[in-house]
Amino acid sequence: MTATLLSDANQRLEKALQYVTIHEDAIERLKFPKASLTVSIPVRMDDGSLRVFQGYRVRYDDSRGPTKGGVRFHPSVTLDEVQSLAFWMTFKCAALSIPFGGAKGGITLNPKELSKFELERLSRGYIDLIADFIGPDIDIPAPDVYTNPMIMGWMMDQYSTIRRQITPAVVTGKPLTMGGSLGRETATAMGAFFTIQTLMPKYDRRPEETTVAVQGFGNAGSVIAELLFRAGYKVVAVSDSQGGVYAPEGLDIPSIRQFKESTRGIKAVYCKGTVCNSIDHEVLTNAELLELDVDILVPAALENQITGENAARIRAPFIFEVANGPITSAADQILEEKGIQVFPDILVNAGGVTVSYFEWVQNRCGYYWSLEEVNQRLKEKMTRETELIWVISHELSCSMRTAAYVHALKRLAEAIEAKGTRDDYTS
Repeated sequence: MTATLLSDANQRLEKALQYVTIHEDAIERLKFPKASLTVSIPVRMDDGSLRVFQGYRVRYDDSRGPTKGGVRFHPSVTLDEVQSLAFWMTFKCAALSIPFGGAKGGITLNPKELSKFELERLSRGYIDLIADFIGPDIDIPAPDVYTNPMIMGWMMDQYSTIRRQITPAVVTGKPLTMGGSLGRETATAMGAFFTIQTLMPKYDRRPEETTVAVQGFGNAGSVIAELLFRAGYKVVAVSDSQGGVYAPEGLDIPSIRQFKESTRGIKAVYCKGTVCNSIDHEVLTNAELLELDVDILVPAALENQITGENAARIRAPFIFEVANGPITSAADQILEEKGIQVFPDILVNAGGVTVSYFEWVQNRCGYYWSLEEVNQRLKEKMTRETELIWVISHELSCSMRTAAYVHALKRLAEAIEAKGTRDDYTS
């Protein structure tokens, strides 16, 4: 593999292979995506002009079931990035024992520059071009960076129009009225919260004595920040793409979320009703937030935020990856040498795909669960797999990331080897 991101992602696989014995056929199969699709999407803009956007969809591996993965709208989207994300999704689904393979999709654009009408035309045009590549038993898209339930609803509706039948199970993360699941919008953060709550007691860390910094105050980051705040953790810093705020005595996260929803900006505020007043705080960049002296660092933005260049300056003893791939393999080695515990994305942020699986199941059977039932099922699955990976880490004396890949790799190998290996065809 020559692609930079995918090559970097593959190094995690190579490290896990040092701790587990699987057939060479399975190793070879997992080195490459099964299928990649690149499309050009023409969109008639509101001013009458025509723009063409590049879109991608990658199905990495379907040994354990139909592939599953989000669709992101972002200027940095490339085929390399989408392939890497599909790779991570493959291992994430296996690590959580979800009967899906890994996939991912994306369109290269800045969605903030498009009107809602233009976004709808773009979303429907994307589905027009990939309709034969996806399906409830083939590949199921979901929300990701800068996509939301409304966009998923447009995609499901367009697919249903093409197939001439209502097909809610083709997409997850939809509006509730179109077959979405309760708890899906907060699932990534909720799953991360359950993981943190499972692991921190093992280090004798109590919430009220634990400081937290969250990079990325979007769909996942803002929710995990509030969940931790309400559980008693001291959230001292948060940031979005424009920068962040830091207050050593702690931030009022519900107020900051309220302020951002009304202004689209981040400011250290305390709100009472609709009135928000500024509190003392420091303004800092995303890069500065990563290097704060806090107990828990939560990268919840984009990939490659902690690299070989800045890893030595990271001071938080615990890092929970809510974003996909926020730490490079070069940084991993530095952080490990510093004694920093990294809890990997394929475990920590797996709540999203887990509840997407729940939504798919509900769509297929036509029976819908309560929020309490969804969250309880999510808690049970996240807690169980976190404990299993924790045990593997200690039995093999390896990092939690490597343990998670070992855990996933065993399940993937079993599925691939069940279809036959060289040993079955040679005497």
